[in-house]
Amino acid sequence: MNDPKRASDTPYAVEVEAGKSYFWCACGESKSQPLCDGSHKGTDFMPVKYQATESKKVFFCGCKKTAAQPLCDGSHK
Repeated sequence: MNDPKRASDTPYAVEVEAGKSYFWCACGESKSQPLCDGSHKGTDFMPVKYQATESKKVFFCGCKKTAAQPLCDGSHK
């Protein structure tokens, strides 16, 4: 499998809504970062589902190197 494209050097702050599902772009090619727009089609990458259990701000990984997919773990530093 190829390495994902680094989409950002910092995480993406997103206000999520309780009960909604979000699909994080794992390939780095989405034009709708940090969320998937289907750009992974034809690759080995698949988006990662994030289920919001409460309404709050979360930080989705932008560098695509996090071990805590889809959330930032500081790997971009």
